[in-house]
Amino acid sequence: MTSIFKTYASSVILLAALVIGGICGVVFGTDAAIVKPLGDLFLNLLFMIIVPLVFFSISSAIANMEGMKRLGRIMGSIFLVFFLTAALSAVIGFIGTSLINPLENTDVAAIEKLMDKADPAEAQDISLADQLVATVTVPDFVNLFSKSNMLQLIVFSVLFGLATAMTGEKGKPVALFLSSATEVMMKLVKIIMYYAPIGLGAYFAAVIGELGPQILEGYLRTFLLYLGLTVIYYFGFFTLYAFLAAGKEGIRTFWKNALAPSVTAIATCSSAASIPINLEAAKRMGVPKDIAETVIPLGANTHKDGSVFGGVLKIVFLFGLFGKDMTSVLSIASILAVAFLVGAVMGAIPGGGMIGEMLIISVFGFPPEVLPIIAVISTIIDAPATLLNSTGNTVCAMLVARLVEGRDWLKNSLATKTAS
Repeated sequence: MTSIFKTYASSVILLAALVIGGICGVVFGTDAAIVKPLGDLFLNLLFMIIVPLVFFSISSAIANMEGMKRLGRIMGSIFLVFFLTAALSAVIGFIGTSLINPLENTDVAAIEKLMDKADPAEAQDISLADQLVATVTVPDFVNLFSKSNMLQLIVFSVLFGLATAMTGEKGKPVALFLSSATEVMMKLVKIIMYYAPIGLGAYFAAVIGELGPQILEGYLRTFLLYLGLTVIYYFGFFTLYAFLAAGKEGIRTFWKNALAPSVTAIATCSSAASIPINLEAAKRMGVPKDIAETVIPLGANTHKDGSVFGGVLKIVFLFGLFGKDMTSVLSIASILAVAFLVGAVMGAIPGGGMIGEMLIISVFGFPPEVLPIIAVISTIIDAPATLLNSTGNTVCAMLVARLVEGRDWLKNSLATKTAS
């Protein structure tokens, strides 16, 4: 009981602060804006560290992967499985929000007050090719040090990490520095998050005071929609993946061993904390040791189908608040792409969603004031999101084993166990 309380303590405290803030916003209305500076302080702290945090975490993860070079086929299969399952999650999430609009019949006229605070860039008539170049690169290195150029920073971080890994022995000091710096930045995030209940509670009070209590109904619909998607994906698509991996025997093997990873994910709300249990479960599922020990740790950081669902819901929630068009091909493509990125960028620890949320705000140009609005969504979907994020890596390990070992991989694995 004590361990469960410790696991959920931070989430419960944060949720309680948001509830108190929401109540204050409803009771005091626009007067609740008096506590907004407390929220501004929290947002500024987060935006202050987002650039070095993203750079160090992404470049470090890639720079320290040189030991996996001999596993080229495994890594190629992992990339394919992670990419396809995350992309499918984004599509399913978008279909869900198309069928059930979280903000249906919600009066969002007051959101214009927040929209006026945004600094939209001047419209320019540029070609599609020029727009693509501007999306992934910047003309000057110094421009990378801006939260407005997150996608460009991610591209640079990936290239920097690859260059470090390819340098070999001479690049190891840099890889070690990146790894150490990542640990320092994560510790800094943890320190800042101690202030999160006060900062987000104050900001949420101000936001509810401006928007009115009608937005609270949207959160309930969002949570129920997410639970529905979780049930469909957990039972339906995990079963499908297990079948694709090893037929009917794959389904039996997966569900026979899925309980421990699932319970651990819900109990800890942490993909990182679930790694040991997931490793053991994957091996019991017949996944070869080298595949399991590559897929599970890597998936804890870069493969999060539940976070992709959450990313779609957050983006659609903000699109609904600001009255943005979600029907054009470009809008749909951008929503799916950013949600996919959010699933890879979010950290493998509780509270890591702030990184993905700031990415959403930066890419779509929403004002920083909306961060508490989608932070609430992260809090209420934390447990089911971790269930999909973490347990999904075990069935993905089965898919990778199918690609690497061939059609009869499970039969051969079971035969080997029987013989030994």
